Order: sequence, then C-alpha cells, then structure tokens
Amino acid sequence: MKKVVLAITGATGAVYALEFLKLCQGREVEVHGLLSEAGAQVLGLELGMSRTDLEPYVAKWHDVHDFAASMSSGSSDFSGMAVLPCTMGSLAAIANGVCGNLIHRAADVMLKERRPLVLAVRETPLNKTHLTNMLKAHEAGAIICPPMPALYHRPRSIEEMARQYAGRVAGLLGIGVEGLARWQGLPPEDEA
Repeated sequence: MKKVVLAITGATGAVYALEFLKLCQGREVEVHGLLSEAGAQVLGLELGMSRTDLEPYVAKWHDVHDFAASMSSGSSDFSGMAVLPCTMGSLAAIANGVCGNLIHRAADVMLKERRPLVLAVRETPLNKTHLTNMLKAHEAGAIICPPMPALYHRPRSIEEMARQYAGRVAGLLGIGVEGLARWQGLPPEDEA
C-alpha cells in the first residue's frame, strides 16, 4: 500500500484535487489529507463542497497546525506528496524552508528525504518572485507541475480535463492510472 499526502491550498483549481482523489480510489493508495483554511474556502466556492464531502476519498485528515502529525517526520512511511493546487504563498514557504504549518513541514520532509513532491502552482501571470521561488523549489528537488491541462485528447468537460491532469500528478507520485489518454504521435496521413 502506497501512502501519499495531498495538501489542498487556497489557489483556484479545487477540481484537480477532487479528481486526484477519485483516481486514487480503488488503487493501492492511502491518501492523507491536509486542507488549509483558504483551501477550504476555495473548495466551497468552486465546488460547493467541504472537507466532509471528501472524507470518502481520504484515509485521514490532519490538522494543518499539528506539527506532531506523522508526516512531519522523515521516519514516516509516506512515499510522496502533492500540493494541489499550490498557492504562491505555499510555494514561497516551501522554497525557502519556512514551516508555518504542517503543509510546509510535510513538503520540507519530502524534500529532505528525497521523496517526490509535486507542486501544482497556480497563478498567472507570473512575477519574478514566483519564478525565483519555483526555481528554488525545483533545485531543492520539487517537481513544478502547473495545472496546464493537455487538449490533444479533446476533453468534453472540465472534469475530464481535470482528471487527465490529475492522472499526470498521480504518475509523478508513482501511482499508475490506466486508461488515461497518452500522446501517440501524429496519425499517418491516410488516417488524418
């Protein structure tokens, strides 16, 4: 059983977190959740949902202020973490090693233990500080993966587009997801 941390912060894109959780269902994956206060607000605004609505998908919710939680230590057996979506404030804290809450501390643990940490940074346009922090986080070992969904598979809904992106995040954490559209190259001219 693979154990991963999913942190939901206050950037737009709660649908990506929901689709990630749905993809993990029925697989050998145990998801432990962290939800910032702003993340809870965005979840409500964008999806009309609360943490309670996500409980069927999460093995355990942890308080973002509980620095004694298992994921705050490198001796824990979490294999990776996604911050999905990731605010620029969370990125800044992670990139600079400032552990103001359990999301930042768990991310710091992933970096120091060299475990996958996927940051779905969400902001546009990007300023120099955002770009600098992305580079710092990358150099520390994080995977910077902004929610830029592919369109080559011609998604028919926002949920389908979000599911495809969430599958990418799952793959970066070593979670295999069958059935996702993958680029196969251009069709031969006689099929185009």
